[in-house]
Amino acid sequence: MWEEKQVARRLPWLSPLSLLTWLWAGAAPAAEVVSPDGNLAAIVEVVTLDGVDGCLAYSVSFKGRPIVVRSGLGLEFADSPWTTGLEIVEEAASERDETWRPVYGERSGVRDHYRQLALLFRQRTPPRRSLRVTFRAYNEGVAFSYGLPQQGSLESVQILRERSEFRFAKDHPAWVAYRAQAKYEKLPLSSIKPGCERPLVIQVDDDLYAALAEARLVDYARMKLAPLESHSPALVSHLEGPVSARLPMTTPWRVVMVAESPGRLLENNDLILNLNDPSAIDDTSWIKPGKVIREVTLTTAGGKACVEFAARRNLQYVEFDAGWYGHEYSDDSDATTVTVDPKRSPGPLDLEELIRHAQSRGIGVILYVNRRALERQLDEILPLYQKWGVAGVKYGFVQVGSQEATTWLHEAVRKAAGHRLMVDVHDEYRPTGYSRTYPNLMTQEGIAGDETRPANDLTLTILFTRMLSGAADNTICYYDSRVDENASHAYQLAKAVCFYSPWQFLYWYDRPAVSPAVGGAGGEQRLIGEEPELEFFDHVPTVWDDIRVIHGRIGQYAVIARRSGAEWYVGCMNDATPRTLAVPLDFLTPGRPYTAHVYYDDPAAPTRTHVAINRTPVDSRTVLSVDLPARGGQAIRIVPAGFAPNEIDGHPIQETPNR
Repeated sequence: MWEEKQVARRLPWLSPLSLLTWLWAGAAPAAEVVSPDGNLAAIVEVVTLDGVDGCLAYSVSFKGRPIVVRSGLGLEFADSPWTTGLEIVEEAASERDETWRPVYGERSGVRDHYRQLALLFRQRTPPRRSLRVTFRAYNEGVAFSYGLPQQGSLESVQILRERSEFRFAKDHPAWVAYRAQAKYEKLPLSSIKPGCERPLVIQVDDDLYAALAEARLVDYARMKLAPLESHSPALVSHLEGPVSARLPMTTPWRVVMVAESPGRLLENNDLILNLNDPSAIDDTSWIKPGKVIREVTLTTAGGKACVEFAARRNLQYVEFDAGWYGHEYSDDSDATTVTVDPKRSPGPLDLEELIRHAQSRGIGVILYVNRRALERQLDEILPLYQKWGVAGVKYGFVQVGSQEATTWLHEAVRKAAGHRLMVDVHDEYRPTGYSRTYPNLMTQEGIAGDETRPANDLTLTILFTRMLSGAADNTICYYDSRVDENASHAYQLAKAVCFYSPWQFLYWYDRPAVSPAVGGAGGEQRLIGEEPELEFFDHVPTVWDDIRVIHGRIGQYAVIARRSGAEWYVGCMNDATPRTLAVPLDFLTPGRPYTAHVYYDDPAAPTRTHVAINRTPVDSRTVLSVDLPARGGQAIRIVPAGFAPNEIDGHPIQETPNR
């Protein structure tokens, strides 16, 4: 029993139950790593699984309740599988507790606190190759990854499949989608088909939820989930293509998030960032979050109208979307030229003049480029756009899934950083935390946002599923007719709080009143008016210091509070069932008076948006009674008493308000 005792001695948080398991199993060693708060535990062992000896397996529990029951681990290579006939030959335990400050985010500080167990396994028979598996136990979840150390003459490998299993004790319900922008269905685990998206949120019990996710995907094939044929209910990792790698190499993290409510899962989503490398950009002063208006006319006049609107209404960016350099789907279109697609606009568009004008008003310009031009011209356009004074690039319709596509995309983000350009990635790309390492990756789509006309119950599902993985460019609409079809205008205001995106696109289909009606600009309905509630969009930040999920039921309703400096913003969103929710304001500083500016749905309000405003004194003892009509919402700005509605942090809104 020497090896077992050595492992136990070096794991100070090993439980007596784990030791008994080892003694009972004889030569089958096991090890356990427990979260700092003692609630989450992962046991790693070599066992007989499905009648096969020497299998590497793990399990996860929360407060003694099973989350993932004994499940297999391993990789399958072109020449042989490394999933059986293994033995533990080395282990190392460590603990880390530090707080780091992101360049921007949902929190001003992120605590990275975990206990780690790294185990080296070796095949019992020749060629006796080695495989390292590292487990981390956080209070928020358990993560594991594989590593292949340098060994003998083996210089590279081709991974055909990854056998990371997730077996469950019961056929729990889960919220399932098969594409990043698809609808979600609540289904039992046994009904899941191959290609299931991550994060996958699972309801283990009424008071226990889990989410299967991926982190630190940089140069590896994307993982989705598939049913495990040998066992049900169970899932197994499904790589979207083979992976070729030189040794030593490490795979992305596989993550099991665990919490007692969907809201707590969302509050804990910084776990994905913690599993990524720190920022690789030394000078981040040029990386600036902000609110964006899309210029829809592709004309000089329309561009100037948007610049002036942005300066007046405290937006930071104007984006020129598809069509400014030609037909986005044509390989003949040249993204080094300003050649307006005549099907979208007759022009004229003097882009360089608009960039100079925008800079004089303190507004940045973002340019959209489709992947067809990106793949051909990336190394040419990035230095050119930097020369023009462009602030960032929106990468459109990027390819995702394969190792080749994943590697290309993240290299394209790194190259953009080399030219001080920020990036927004569309369409199916879902984040895995790379914005920590390269914070010029501001946001990404990977969401059924407002462009797709989502029903509000879908939006309320996305909020507690997709948003676990990171920021989402939801392309918020305000005056477009689809708002009236699916929700209310107060509900749209609330999205700017509930849906986190450092670049928050507002007024997606809308244009300033003085903008020309050409191209895809739409009719009079989409003209931005002077409705009083637009002051909320003027004030709301895009990055935050703190987050609290006050209420949350997947697909039904949400109340989320976020803090920026001394101000708090609350977004309330509801499905088709009218309800009243109590919203305690105990997150406010005790003893300090505040004013709550409440924007709510009111059919009697004399505007086309039917949003009314109530301003009322509040403090930390206040409990607001929030009435939410069917498919309605509320947006609330809470500021220290004495701030006027047209002030930010106690100062009047300026004409060029970048902050």
